[in-house]
Amino acid sequence: MAEQQIADAAQSAAQPEKGMNEWGQAVAALVVVGALAALLLSGTFQQKSEDPEPAACHTTDGTRPSKPVSGAQLCTALNRADLPTLLGTPTEYAMNASGKESMSSWADGTKTVTPEAEIQLDTYSVKLSTSDDDIPVAEMAGFLGSSARTRTIGGHPAVIYSDRTIALNFNLGGGKVDTGPGGIARSLLVAKDTKDGGGFYEVTIWRQDDVVPDDLALLRVAETVLPTVPGWTAG
Repeated sequence: MAEQQIADAAQSAAQPEKGMNEWGQAVAALVVVGALAALLLSGTFQQKSEDPEPAACHTTDGTRPSKPVSGAQLCTALNRADLPTLLGTPTEYAMNASGKESMSSWADGTKTVTPEAEIQLDTYSVKLSTSDDDIPVAEMAGFLGSSARTRTIGGHPAVIYSDRTIALNFNLGGGKVDTGPGGIARSLLVAKDTKDGGGFYEVTIWRQDDVVPDDLALLRVAETVLPTVPGWTAG
């Protein structure tokens, strides 16, 4: 008798009344749909949060801006959304971005301020600086080695040349840092005005893997970025 009651109770639990079953199915369907929607939304938001955000400019020249352009302004001009594409690495993004101003003192007592900005990506690093040096870019070409080549960027005289980066070797056992020659950097000096009356911008790129940088990438960056720098004059 007890076994029969247990069987009847189990059957009743497995087969509820028809009206209640229809409502139960409707509620269950809503719960399932709601759960799927929550999962999809959760996945979407999580995917967005995992996407890397390009680095914002970190500047240290806020209390001593130089004229007419500061390191912060150079960083803003250089830290473009399309910079990775200009460099030929469109899937990368800016990992570090900084703008600063360095001061140099000379023997005659004069001081010069050099605004500069640097952006680091996975493959490339890019540096942009400006100088008020009185020497025309055309004359500087003779001091930059036999590989220097003259060009024109936006109507401004320019010269492209090679330099070498400095490699830092960390000796963890001895606690020392050794320096030595690094990879090749390609630099472009561009006169501040079309008449080459003194002063220049300098754009430099180098690779983290020490492979020689692509000159076309350097030229694309210069031709796109320099016209956005405050004080640039159209040719």
